[in-house]
Amino acid sequence: MNGILTGRVAVVTGASRGIGKGIALELGAAGATVYVTGRTASPGRLPGTVAETAARIGELGGVGIPYVCDHRDDAAVEGLFAKIRAEHGRLDVLVNNVYNSPASARWLGKPFWEVPPKAWDEGFDIGVRSHYVASHFAATLLIEAGGLIVNISSPGAEHYTHNTVYGVSKTAVDRLTADLAHELTDTAVTVVSLWPGIVNTELLQLVPPDAEGRRLITLPGEGTFDLNEAETPHFPGRAVVALAGDRNRRTRTGKAWRVADLAESYGFTDVDGRIPRTGRPAG
Repeated sequence: MNGILTGRVAVVTGASRGIGKGIALELGAAGATVYVTGRTASPGRLPGTVAETAARIGELGGVGIPYVCDHRDDAAVEGLFAKIRAEHGRLDVLVNNVYNSPASARWLGKPFWEVPPKAWDEGFDIGVRSHYVASHFAATLLIEAGGLIVNISSPGAEHYTHNTVYGVSKTAVDRLTADLAHELTDTAVTVVSLWPGIVNTELLQLVPPDAEGRRLITLPGEGTFDLNEAETPHFPGRAVVALAGDRNRRTRTGKAWRVADLAESYGFTDVDGRIPRTGRPAG
């Protein structure tokens, strides 16, 4: 895939670490110029900053541009896309990935009467509203380029996963995808939701191994999994690259796609050559 996105410009929100970082790195490895957004300007409990991700993109052959941004700040988000127009005059890919995973993890497996209303706000402000705001300010640039919007979602939109707030927010993301696609019907823009499986992010890497070396995690609505078998953040990144390079991607617009299904369709694998299928089966 190296070089197939040379000359393209992308934005990946929430790319200091985790899935966003994996996507940004794969876009960079394919030759894209990638604007990396996030709040993390200096390392904290979890590793990773926007500047570190941007630097790594450069090492892989792309161009990484860090943009420190709180996605609750509409003016800062608007400023990002004004900057892109001024510096490049185009935008080809927007990946709406930003999400407050540490906050969400506090309420894992809790029934709704034990999950405070602030958890709803955390899940929807950063994870639904933020996707709408970025799409709003990016729309004109994307229409001009016939670009791609990828909203990072989850099978939690289809069945119970984690808790009520999580499932409702992911369902909202998929509805956002469908309705954005509907309103973009007369343009060349493609909008999809992407469903990764269980991803071995920096947060989940904190799970220690047991006596047999397994790193087990139990996810309500999903089951118990060994994180040693999880997909890497590069796997969804390769899905985004494949979509960005597909001239016929409009056939996929308005729908949610599992990363593993796209891997089989486009012929890519995770970094170890596998096509991992983690999480509860479809249906």
